[in-house]
Amino acid sequence: MKKIPSSEITPEHLYHQRRSFMTRLALTPAALAAVACAAPTQQTTAATPTIPPQALESRTDELGDPLTAYAAVTGYNNFYEFTTDKERVAASSASFVTSPWNVVVDGLVAKPTTFAIEDLRAIQSEERIYRLRCVEGWSMVIPWYGFPLHRLLAKVEPTSAAKYVRFETLYDPEQMPGQKEPWYTWPYAEGLRLDEAMHDLTLMVTGVYGSPLPNQNGAPLRLAVPWKYGFKSIKSIVRISLVDEQPTSLWMAAAPDEYGFYANVNPRVNHPRWSQADERRIGELGRRQTLMFNGYADEVASLYTGLDLRKFY
Repeated sequence: MKKIPSSEITPEHLYHQRRSFMTRLALTPAALAAVACAAPTQQTTAATPTIPPQALESRTDELGDPLTAYAAVTGYNNFYEFTTDKERVAASSASFVTSPWNVVVDGLVAKPTTFAIEDLRAIQSEERIYRLRCVEGWSMVIPWYGFPLHRLLAKVEPTSAAKYVRFETLYDPEQMPGQKEPWYTWPYAEGLRLDEAMHDLTLMVTGVYGSPLPNQNGAPLRLAVPWKYGFKSIKSIVRISLVDEQPTSLWMAAAPDEYGFYANVNPRVNHPRWSQADERRIGELGRRQTLMFNGYADEVASLYTGLDLRKFY
């Protein structure tokens, strides 16, 4: 596999070139209404009730930060399987077929199972408002809807040999034209340590803003790990495998000097090409200080006791 050059990886300055556009997108009522009124790509289920986004946007997360506007959450996305242009992912993924959809859970488990997406949506779900911090320097506050991953893993009973969880995205270059790009080791793969995967904050997401998950946000099933950089939260998952060796993710394979396995949000460990000490919240002017573990240190810091977070980045 040829190592991807740094020039092919989305740099921070591309975000700043779109600053004025995203500010208008997040704050303009007409833009919000246009996206909010668009027909969802999936049928609504009881597990993901449809609620008008405007009825939810006035809420805040546990730090008192307001939710990012629905138009921005669904209109500015990283999803390289479709395109590297964040503002075109929604259009590029509009015809993506997410039904029928099955998710295989296998590997070092007592009860390997293939789940239909309808079965997963039936798992007791809840809303979680999480901050999403992307490695490029921007962030959002998003009301996800889904269930803790440990509820799914309990159904397959990991064995004592399982140490990691590997996730895999659908591979379908005809539907996902970005997968024809030769720089990457498709399909997209990610991984967590088993204790990270079992943490209550680790969420399998089926909806956002009270509605079914749009294609551009990773329909029909994605991961949300709020204390890690956004690239860890893999989208459109078709396989979850319990393994005994640390998985190699797509970004680790593409640029191992820039993207490590842990990817914990850490303002003291910079990306090789830019600082991670501050970030820009979509819809806000100026920048804000990046919080250790993205603000979830009280909940997750104990997972890394004794671990050198500069070496294991």
